[in-house]
Amino acid sequence: MASTHSAVPPPERVAARDARSAQNAWSGVLFGVGLIAFCDEAVFHQLLHWHHFYDRSTPDVGLVSDGVFHAISWFATIAGLFLFADLRRRGALSPLRWWGGVLVGAGAFQLYDGTIQHKVLGLHQIRYVPNLLVYDLIWNITAALMLAAGIIVLVYTRRRAPSAK
Repeated sequence: MASTHSAVPPPERVAARDARSAQNAWSGVLFGVGLIAFCDEAVFHQLLHWHHFYDRSTPDVGLVSDGVFHAISWFATIAGLFLFADLRRRGALSPLRWWGGVLVGAGAFQLYDGTIQHKVLGLHQIRYVPNLLVYDLIWNITAALMLAAGIIVLVYTRRRAPSAK
């Protein structure tokens, strides 16, 4: 029995993906930011109790800051999913490009968190232990690897202009 599903997308779908290349990337970036922020919040703030978003005040202020952080991360997640749904509706979803955006968003947020929030602003540390170096290295190297992988995927999947003849 022959399959009616072709591995090669029809030309109109390719054109739709090309026209919505930036939306594919931005949808993934927003979702990636929301996803990694949710993981940070759930694992490090709630399950392990290693830190709050803002640790330079009372535990109550830290808890409120976690709630604000969580709400903002969900706004990013929802915005990314609205863009994703629009791409699906238009037949313009480029899954590989979207996943590249997810990696860029997650990696960029985690690198920002590990450098700006942890070190420059001192809002919190990953964990309050005498030697933070191991935690900082794992956090920031993981972030840089996600960011680099996402950039590679986005460059690989960028819309290619037709060559002039």
